[in-house]
Amino acid sequence: MLKVIFLLITFLSLLLIYYGTGKNKRLILLFTVWQLLIGILASYQMFKENPKLFPLVIFGTVLLTIFGLNRIDTAKLKPNILLGIHILRIPVELVLYQLYLQEKIPKLMTFYGWNFDIVVGISALIILGYQLIVTRKINRYFFKIWNSIGIVFLLTIVLVATLSSPLPIQQFAFDQPNIAVLEFPFCFLPTCVVPIVLMSHILLIRKSNSAKIILINRKN
Repeated sequence: MLKVIFLLITFLSLLLIYYGTGKNKRLILLFTVWQLLIGILASYQMFKENPKLFPLVIFGTVLLTIFGLNRIDTAKLKPNILLGIHILRIPVELVLYQLYLQEKIPKLMTFYGWNFDIVVGISALIILGYQLIVTRKINRYFFKIWNSIGIVFLLTIVLVATLSSPLPIQQFAFDQPNIAVLEFPFCFLPTCVVPIVLMSHILLIRKSNSAKIILINRKN
């Protein structure tokens, strides 16, 4: 059941980035093909048998993310949809907690440790609800600060997860390392969900820079 839930989260992240970028077909095609390749390798236990292969996958994901960001038209962005991507961080954190209980990730990768992503997810839900119900304009400087904090939280847990993985650079969680990301479908967390969340933050900041007063309005 947990795998089905995470597959649904992955699918929703792809769907939201597709509509949030104005239906960027090239971006969604590249990400989908990349996930299919990684999913096939993970299903054959390639990463569990040789964890040292996974950093190559992460490197490829970074290149794909940079490539995708450089080919997105800021004018076509749908900020409310991009904001909705961050709400997915709430169920992601609940999945991570279950993986901790299954001894597949360390406690420090959950909201009981150094993972504060659930705070960003809850705040995104509040901001989006305020925007849609009250229909008042969001100050772009506030929103840039919120996105910057979200990026810091995201990069923090990425660093913790990396240093908790069974790699030569491992520094934490030797008794219960981060092995979930080497398995299907949780391999999609660092190769799909995390880069899409990061892209959303960066794109929202770009949108705020292109606006004189507002970042978001009801029409978007």
